[in-house]
Amino acid sequence: MKKIIAYSTIILFTLGLLLLLLFTDCTGNSTKYKEVNPDEYQLVWQDEFDFRGLPDSTKWRYDTEGNEFGWGNNEAQYYTMARVENAFVENGILKIRALKEEYLEKNYTSARLISRFEPQYGKIEVNAKLPNGRGTWSAIWMMPGGWSFKDGNWPDIGEIDIMEHVGHDPGVVHASAHSKDYQWQKGTQKTAIIHVPDASDEFHSYILEWTPDVMKAFVDDSLYFEYHNERLGETKWPYDKPFYLILNVAVGGEWGNIKGIDDDAFPQTMEIDYVRIFQKDHTEN
Repeated sequence: MKKIIAYSTIILFTLGLLLLLLFTDCTGNSTKYKEVNPDEYQLVWQDEFDFRGLPDSTKWRYDTEGNEFGWGNNEAQYYTMARVENAFVENGILKIRALKEEYLEKNYTSARLISRFEPQYGKIEVNAKLPNGRGTWSAIWMMPGGWSFKDGNWPDIGEIDIMEHVGHDPGVVHASAHSKDYQWQKGTQKTAIIHVPDASDEFHSYILEWTPDVMKAFVDDSLYFEYHNERLGETKWPYDKPFYLILNVAVGGEWGNIKGIDDDAFPQTMEIDYVRIFQKDHTEN
């Protein structure tokens, strides 16, 4: 009987040792196995800008098709394509630069980048430093996948503005949602503002959390915009489809030109440290 007890003790000790090894990493730190929680956001797309040169063409494309029409806002810039003077990466930072120069019958140039990834729902985070010259209109925003400026059905198809900042109102950041019934021409858009006094001096994270039920916008950890789906149809909530991300710096336009353009303030640059898109496994793929 004593031998049986002794053998049982040895077996139990051995099993315990094996379990301890399974839950201990090679550094000797005790760890526990953790399954991915489908209710937690998982990183699905990113650009950390850890290279030098033009933006990564596998992740971004250039939007230029509205140049002839001023993008519907009487904007003054020409958005160029693959031109290092207007969009380039160096020292881990993407720089979108607006210049005062004559170019194809326009007096300013800039760039408008569109992500090749088109999420439907998720958490979109862009860490950026904003321009502040009078006449600039910088934006981090989203439009529906497959939509073209020439389609001409804005705002019925929907627009999500994660961040807008105009240079004549420095430090005031806007988030908005536009649709057929809620749009800025009618003054009915869903919108909110937050004051970020050092928006042009320091990097901040501009964040959208977007689900079938609600949109929330943050600057860093500060929630300042919240729009709930009213379940009243697509004229109010056209957001249940993939959207692509847009990064741009406009010059002038209906909003940017309210107090004129300060030519002496150029060049003006929006700097982006990283772009990260997260989704939840069970609903946001």
